[in-house]
Amino acid sequence: MIYGGRSGEHEVSLASAAAVFKHLDPERYDPVPIKIEKDGRWTLPAEPPKTMKAADVIKGVAAEKAAAGAPAAEVAEAYLIPRPGRDTLVSLPNASKSLRASSQSAGGRGGASGLSLDVVFPVLHGPYGEDGTVQGLLELANVPYVGAGVLASAVGMDKAAMKQAFIAKALPICDYDVVFKRDWQRDERSVLQRVVDHLGFPVFVKPANLGSSVGISKAKHVAELRTAIKLAADFDRKVVIEAAVPQAREIEVAVLGNDEPEASVPGEIIPSREFYDYESKYVDESSRSVIPAKLSDAQTAEVRRLAIDAYKAIDCSGLARVDFLLAGDSGVVYLNELNTLPGFTTISMYSQLWAATGLTEPGRVAAVYDLILAARFDEAALRLKDTCPPAPQPVCAALAAAALWWQILIDPASRAADEPLKRASADAVAAAQQWTAREPQRGEAWFYLAASRA
Repeated sequence: MIYGGRSGEHEVSLASAAAVFKHLDPERYDPVPIKIEKDGRWTLPAEPPKTMKAADVIKGVAAEKAAAGAPAAEVAEAYLIPRPGRDTLVSLPNASKSLRASSQSAGGRGGASGLSLDVVFPVLHGPYGEDGTVQGLLELANVPYVGAGVLASAVGMDKAAMKQAFIAKALPICDYDVVFKRDWQRDERSVLQRVVDHLGFPVFVKPANLGSSVGISKAKHVAELRTAIKLAADFDRKVVIEAAVPQAREIEVAVLGNDEPEASVPGEIIPSREFYDYESKYVDESSRSVIPAKLSDAQTAEVRRLAIDAYKAIDCSGLARVDFLLAGDSGVVYLNELNTLPGFTTISMYSQLWAATGLTEPGRVAAVYDLILAARFDEAALRLKDTCPPAPQPVCAALAAAALWWQILIDPASRAADEPLKRASADAVAAAQQWTAREPQRGEAWFYLAASRA
């Protein structure tokens, strides 16, 4: 479980991770906490976070800052190895000391030790975690992970790119404009005039690549628009400006799945402030949710369908939360955005929506894990097809046995594949022994290839 991160949503990630750790089945999982500190260091804490309430985490961090000066406890640092291999991580008990010791002794590892991980769950929100960067690193290491891949994660983080994907699939979105920081710095006046002529007022101004409503403002006139763009440009080189939906109701739907995703019942957020900003989400705790949302049957069916369409539009997988704006005057539904790694805190909608749909927290975590195995099984089947031919028959037999093993991992309660696996394994071993005895060098080379592919 990777959590924390360098983004402004570090504290929210701690609360989300605490909730996921709490609901992991100890009979099925052996969790390893991996915390990314705000300075970017990967560490191995002695125990996982336990505070699931984002407001309490935020207050606790503020208290720690106020009490700054106390020596921090030493913690092992972790380094992910960006290539396939037995060890996913290398940990050092104290990085700076260990590296110095290693450099002073020829061939020494400075107390380094390897750690093998089966699956990684990146409970990270915002840039440098939810945006495809960590996902790309995990792809290089060939480690299965929860959630969207590199492409969907990157598009899901960039609101401007996401809107382009939605437009390409003819999904309903509100009018918007994109302002680049360089253009704003060159000529504020022309940018303001363009936005006002295009969108009018009121508008919402957002950094393109942040979540949790960080850096978002509502502007009702030119002076507020200028201030809002300046604020958003402090966070990002690209600013998204959206026309406000009249009398908007904020509707959210949770999605789960790979090739055939499912949508939860919709829920509604009733913010404590003019709109659902960072403070109303995590600090003042006065916002409330209504699940299921009070919608007509037709509206409910529409938002669930659009949620899956949006999910597929960016090639998402694993899980996501899709947010909508429902115009109070006309009843028109607008797709707002998609969050590829939604929060799991005590107030987060994703878990609540699935609970209302009938999927409890432990079941949801198990379902996400099974989706990873299903995706990896699909990959194994494709590799088997790509390799056989030209691979010789004994190698294909070994790969077929490996594919059966993946099938057992997907559904461990089923015994249907047990006997076929035993037979396939025995046949593969017998064929391999005969072949390697007959052609030792060629056989060894092919089985190295087979092992890497499986």
